[in-house]
Amino acid sequence: MFKKILVAVDSSTMSRIVFEQALHLAQHNQASLMVLHILSGEDENSPQPIPPNIDSMYWAPGTELNIDSWRQQWKNYESECLEQLKAYVTEAMNMGVNAEFRQISGSIGRTICQIAETWKADSIVIGNRGRTGLKELLLGSVSNYVLHHAPCSVLIVKSVVTPKT
Repeated sequence: MFKKILVAVDSSTMSRIVFEQALHLAQHNQASLMVLHILSGEDENSPQPIPPNIDSMYWAPGTELNIDSWRQQWKNYESECLEQLKAYVTEAMNMGVNAEFRQISGSIGRTICQIAETWKADSIVIGNRGRTGLKELLLGSVSNYVLHHAPCSVLIVKSVVTPKT
């Protein structure tokens, strides 16, 4: 049924679960897999975004953020994410799944949909952090955006929330 599956991952622990679901789907359908990571300040584990064309910022007295320090943090973040993508692709290939990866910058939801359309994906597998209400309104929901704008089917892998006792 599905021949090209795009799995969108980020630097969270949830991404492992999302990848495993996509890999299982790809194996079952003998489909190709694209593992996609969008470099964005929206990723909760990325270095905080900095407005363009500044040399340093003062958030509060004594808290200067040097642009060179931020660039190094971003470079480290980009490199760590790239290594994770390579590991996912290696794992998929070892399981007999034709796989590739891409890491690009952009708005997460829009870029996932654009890549899915360009690559002609049959399905997108994406995680959901379970944001609702005010958090979703303020922070947005990538999975909600993708669900409503994707050019193909979307599988949303829900985060497992442990009940409070």
